[in-house]
Amino acid sequence: MLPDPQPAPPIPHAEFKATLLLVLTLALIGAFLGYVMYARGVFEKTQRLVLVAEDSEGANVGMDLTFSGFPIGRVKRIELAEDGKARILIDVPQDGARWLRTSTVFTMERGLVGETRIRAYTGVLDDPPLPDGAMRPVLRGDASAEIPRLIATMRALLENLEHMSGTGSSLSNSLANVQTVTERMKGRYGALAGVLGGEDSARKVISALDHANALLASVGGVSLKLDRLLAKTDERVFGSAGVMDETQKAIAQLNAMLRDARESLKKADAVLAEAQAIGANTRTATADLAALRAEVEASLRKVAHLVDEVNRKWPFARDTQLKLP
Repeated sequence: MLPDPQPAPPIPHAEFKATLLLVLTLALIGAFLGYVMYARGVFEKTQRLVLVAEDSEGANVGMDLTFSGFPIGRVKRIELAEDGKARILIDVPQDGARWLRTSTVFTMERGLVGETRIRAYTGVLDDPPLPDGAMRPVLRGDASAEIPRLIATMRALLENLEHMSGTGSSLSNSLANVQTVTERMKGRYGALAGVLGGEDSARKVISALDHANALLASVGGVSLKLDRLLAKTDERVFGSAGVMDETQKAIAQLNAMLRDARESLKKADAVLAEAQAIGANTRTATADLAALRAEVEASLRKVAHLVDEVNRKWPFARDTQLKLP
């Protein structure tokens, strides 16, 4: 038979220790709650931002407002306004509110994968800060809403592609024409046959070019001969002892003879005047007139001979008459 168990000795100050343990537990719970609230920004000074959207689809209480990928605010409440639009109330701490300006643009983006995100974009940080309680519109960007239009666009694109690549289409005919031209370019005349449509046309073009080259060569020979002829003509006409030189000499002689004839005529005028004034000495005057006329006729014969010589040497004929007074 077992002996009866002895009662445990009483714990000294048990009530005090239990009370102390309960107080410590409550203190730890309070510290934890305080830390969580501090970490969540409960005790931080904030300002209110109201975003107005067409609907609140995708927006939830507690989601973050991000700027450059960093959270600067949190959605506190979502309510329906009197005008039927959704109002998203966001608390922004003072430390994060410095990134919000009057020109800041707010967007609510909803991707194909993932949750909806509210973002803030500030282009000019020098603008005035956003006041407390400011109301701003939010732009929606729903990628899933673009899927039907994207599918319709892709369907139209595929139909156009099928129409372009089908038998008898413009693209098919163009490729066939390109293949035909390529086959022609493989022939004897190469690209020329491909451009002109066949070897016969290319042969005609090459033949025409050969004839043109021969004609140009002939024209070049004629031009060379003409240049030589012009050089000889220039030498005969304008060179030393040429036609122009002889003509100048003949003209000089003609001028000398004309001066002699002019002097003879002056003498004849003087003799005639003397004959008219002195009628008594008729025989002497007649003898002087006969000698003077013989001298004039000799001068005229020299002039006529010199004129004939000039006409013979000068290449351009002209009629020259010498009239006596």
